[in-house]
Amino acid sequence: MKKAIAFLFILFFLISPCLASEPLTAIDVLLDPDDSMVVKAQADNLRLRENYPAGFALDVTHVPHISVLQCYVRTRDLDKVSDAVKRVNVAQDPVGMELNATGYFAASWKGLGLAGITVAPTPQLLKYQEAILSAVSPFCAKQGTVAALVPNEDGKPSDEAIASYINTFASKQTGKNYNPHVTIGLCRQDFVREMTEASYTPFTFKIRSVSIYQLGDYGTARKKLWPSAKW
Repeated sequence: MKKAIAFLFILFFLISPCLASEPLTAIDVLLDPDDSMVVKAQADNLRLRENYPAGFALDVTHVPHISVLQCYVRTRDLDKVSDAVKRVNVAQDPVGMELNATGYFAASWKGLGLAGITVAPTPQLLKYQEAILSAVSPFCAKQGTVAALVPNEDGKPSDEAIASYINTFASKQTGKNYNPHVTIGLCRQDFVREMTEASYTPFTFKIRSVSIYQLGDYGTARKKLWPSAKW
């Protein structure tokens, strides 16, 4: 018996490095807004890039979206994750959900402003997020790194702060702490301050679809994984 236990301990220590290095993918289960939001987000993004040309553009590899859950999952479990999201969508179809854009927000990001359009949470949206969190959590991995992100085209390393944000999304950005928004880009802090302080005309938009993307730098939705792409 003692020999068997000792063997199991040795086996665990031999395979644990392999488990620790198992490939992870940083994902975003997100809501795709309709054209009324997309057009406004892209127009705002253009304004930001005129102020700060080095910022990213909203395009097919940086799509406007509302994050529901960001997390790291084992790459081998991506099919299981998509199946879990499908089940939630059957039970709580969010397509056509009406949401209200209420203004701009900005977060300080290494001397710049990371700006977005705020979206008022609704009971339906919060219930949907709760269901997605419950369904996907069994596949979430802890302590993911920037290696799980889509690399920047220019070879610039992704910001480590993004890795931390994704690691804590489930605990800090859900439920009563959920801050739904559409990220619109980077700009200089004085410019984004003027944006957030100016008057804003709220508008209503609808959800067009649900997608899963692999995340990139700044929490952008870079690579579509589901439903139109293969893992």
